[in-house]
Amino acid sequence: MGILRQVAEYLYIKKRDPNDGRTKWMKYMHGINRLSIILFILAMIILAIKLLR
Repeated sequence: MGILRQVAEYLYIKKRDPNDGRTKWMKYMHGINRLSIILFILAMIILAIKLLR
């Protein structure tokens, strides 16, 4: 699975593969990854705003 495809699935841009097996721990891991990606993007936006001021 490609990195960009995985990020798109985390951010709900692309639907995940229904045949892909998911365990409880995998759901937790993907939730934490989703949170970290969203916080990273938010931090980049804040830094860009500060640099443009």
